[in-house]
Amino acid sequence: MATDTLKSTGGRGSASGGLRRLLLDNGALTALIVLVIAMSALSGDFLTADNLLNIGVQAAVVAILAFGVTFVIVSAGIDLSVGSVAALSATVLAWSATSAGVPVVLAVLLAIATGIACGLVNGILVSYGRLPSFIATLAMLSVARGLSLVISQGSPIPFPDSVSHLGDTLGGWLPVPVLVMIVMGLITAFVLGRTYIGRSMYAIGGNEEAARLSGLRVKRQKLAIYALSGLFAAAAGIVLAARLSSAQPQAAQGYELDAIAAVVIGGASLAGGTGKASGTLIGALILAVLRNGLNLLSVSAFWQQVVIGVVIALAVLLDTLRRKAGATPTASGAPGGGGGDRKKQAATYLLAAVVAAAIVGALSFLHNGSSEAKAQKVGLSVSTLNNPFFVQIREGAQAEARKQGLDLTVTDAQNDASQQANQLQNFTSGSLDAIIVNPVDSDAAGPAVRSANKSDIPVIAVDRGVNKAETSALVASDNVAGGRQGAEALAEKLGGEGTIVILQGQAGTSASRERGSGFAEGLKEYPGIKVVAKQPADFDRTKGLDVMTNLLQAHPDIDGVFAENDEMALGAIKALGSKAGKSVQVVGFDGTPDGLKAVEQGTLYASVAQQPRELGRIAVDNALRAAEGKKIDETVMVPVKVVTKENVAEFSG
Repeated sequence: MATDTLKSTGGRGSASGGLRRLLLDNGALTALIVLVIAMSALSGDFLTADNLLNIGVQAAVVAILAFGVTFVIVSAGIDLSVGSVAALSATVLAWSATSAGVPVVLAVLLAIATGIACGLVNGILVSYGRLPSFIATLAMLSVARGLSLVISQGSPIPFPDSVSHLGDTLGGWLPVPVLVMIVMGLITAFVLGRTYIGRSMYAIGGNEEAARLSGLRVKRQKLAIYALSGLFAAAAGIVLAARLSSAQPQAAQGYELDAIAAVVIGGASLAGGTGKASGTLIGALILAVLRNGLNLLSVSAFWQQVVIGVVIALAVLLDTLRRKAGATPTASGAPGGGGGDRKKQAATYLLAAVVAAAIVGALSFLHNGSSEAKAQKVGLSVSTLNNPFFVQIREGAQAEARKQGLDLTVTDAQNDASQQANQLQNFTSGSLDAIIVNPVDSDAAGPAVRSANKSDIPVIAVDRGVNKAETSALVASDNVAGGRQGAEALAEKLGGEGTIVILQGQAGTSASRERGSGFAEGLKEYPGIKVVAKQPADFDRTKGLDVMTNLLQAHPDIDGVFAENDEMALGAIKALGSKAGKSVQVVGFDGTPDGLKAVEQGTLYASVAQQPRELGRIAVDNALRAAEGKKIDETVMVPVKVVTKENVAEFSG
């Protein structure tokens, strides 16, 4: 009896000690648990089955990328190309299965082979070319992204339906991306823990020279390691494109940084020699939980970046401290139980408490700014807030929300279609009364909007429509018509003759395509106008300055410039200097405040002005009416108008 009692007590003590050791040995797991507890306390919508599956879907792509990056980091390397390789692989699949007519199975194999080939090139450059892995993979980042744009011509390519099912669910509840993530995680764990190449990774990362002297063929092993990273990147690209129902040439930008962060948060060292699949998965889940929870809490899009950065730093600091606080083995191999070790462990727990307090305090502080009870909750996902036009849409929406007494949550997709899909899924999980979306891409927004449709949440599209999904209304300007008006204004100013250059927006966006096609249509009426160059400047003023400066070297005697937004036009004006408004006429698009000032000053001849604040205002008004079940127009067109020096005062008024 005494023996049984002793066994029972020992069992309980062993279980308790096992849990304690698990938390001590896994700082990232401790941080994840703390995050889940904090988010659950702050948001009643967080700890639901649908939202937890939603988090899994959002973590899937980064996790799969990170599994591949784990191989590289364990071997003391780095791979910055995985995001671009993912986009290239998906583009190859979509193009070969649609434009080239290749059977889907063969197209999938071709996409995977593309990822492996990119990884092999990285491995060759690192192993035989002796390039630092940072430089080799940075070069591949640019090459793969460029090839993706070349193949797609800058436009999204619809994904084959048979492959798009990878973005669906099994049995109506288990998302396929989560299943793929689990399978890839198990493969990673098997490779690292049960294979010769896995043991080689740890040996190379621990001491490459020692590994070489012990007989390992280090160069060949590195080829295989980078090839594995490319294969996992291809798999992630296919899953991502399946979620978006299209291959986006600009997809997965910056995902390589999230993947590296997930690996490091999970306990791996950038110096090599340590890392495991479970830690990487936890790291990816931490990032997904953060983004999901902050969306649900209506935290400002700008503050979200700050909070995520702070939590990542704290999570890594916690894990570093945990390693320093590790128990010293005794002669028997058991952990020592000295007072110093207990103090170090206590310090680890204390830091975990500090992490929890910091998260809860920061989020509560930020959340309290908009925590007043209001009649309706509306979410607005903006394609980017790094552009005055979309900032004005937000301002118009916020002003109308205050007037109507709405609780408006605004998120910034940062021109990333996949990030916007995640935000829309979070809105759906957050039980909002209505959703407003300014799509990064009309096709890519479709699956997430369809999820909102299934939840009977009305969706209003603003500035750009959503394809293959139901929206209660589209509030927009006519970009094609605006492009035609811009062509007419510039051509008439030049007297129907001259040479011009075109500054294009971000490749693959509907706004750039529509404005460009409208401008091309308008120029057909003026055969004397010759376009000598077209270059993208990504809707950015600085890039507009740089691209225009470069174009002037090859075409110093141009007569006009058409920029697909005012920001690029203002950059072009800076590059033109005294020529702007005199020997060279510049036409922009959007009618932003800075653009209108340039029109007043005469440096910008004209701007095809939209009314972004009006777009935001009308979108919120329609969202409220739709949430209340009132009838609204399916399409609300806000007129555009060419603004010149003659009518700029009237328009501003």
